[in-house]
Amino acid sequence: MGHGDLMSQAEDAADQFLRVTKHYLPHVARLCLVSTFLEDGIRMWLQWSEQSEYIDSTWSCGLFIANLFVLINLLGQLGCCVLILSRNFVQHACGALFGIIALQMVAYSILWDLKFLMRNLALGGGLLLLLAECRGEARSVFAGVPSLGHQSSPKHLLQLGGRVLLVLMFMTLLHFDLSLLTFLQNVVGTALMVLVAVGFKTKLAALTLVAWLLCINFTINAFWSVPSYKPMHDFLKYDFFQTTSVIGGLLLVVALGPGGVSMDEKKKEW
Repeated sequence: MGHGDLMSQAEDAADQFLRVTKHYLPHVARLCLVSTFLEDGIRMWLQWSEQSEYIDSTWSCGLFIANLFVLINLLGQLGCCVLILSRNFVQHACGALFGIIALQMVAYSILWDLKFLMRNLALGGGLLLLLAECRGEARSVFAGVPSLGHQSSPKHLLQLGGRVLLVLMFMTLLHFDLSLLTFLQNVVGTALMVLVAVGFKTKLAALTLVAWLLCINFTINAFWSVPSYKPMHDFLKYDFFQTTSVIGGLLLVVALGPGGVSMDEKKKEW
């Protein structure tokens, strides 16, 4: 069996997966995508005093401002997650979550930590895909009305931006040592990242990345295996839910397709 036959079979399997799951895949994708915001909002409630003391000690802003920061994060994240999951005011909810991501990047000095910065940007990519999905639903209301091709370009640009930002997560998973297994993981991972970013064999590449991330998440980020009183527990938990959110973004890529700004779309034109 040649390479082309294997690729065709893999693409057929991906298409079959999409046909079977098309009715509930977007719901699963949205739940996964907002999971890190849900977890962080709940953590703000459970660790209110620790979070406010950290902000006060870091920025010397006083307990009032520190408590206000925690309150904004708690209500903002949980409220926006409810709106997104219930499909109400999704654009406003995504905008608010973008603001919370930016606020946390400054408050926790994530801007100076490349790994965490790229993971937060990947999370932003997932939100861009949510906005793209929302634009698609809004246009479906006027399905019988003729439209010009350029009217869909904002959605396609959101999908492109979402794809490119999502793959930043994988750059944080690359390791540089001399072992053969690590070298193969880096090569395969980089190839899949490029395929998703440029939109070539997009659904197959995204599903492969989902499978890879699931394996990593449930083995490396197994926070439940670490006692809750150890600092590593919270670190792994944070990592687990951030990775889950990127998985949700990739599932949205599978459900929505790569969009007009992609090699897959150009192939149809050719």
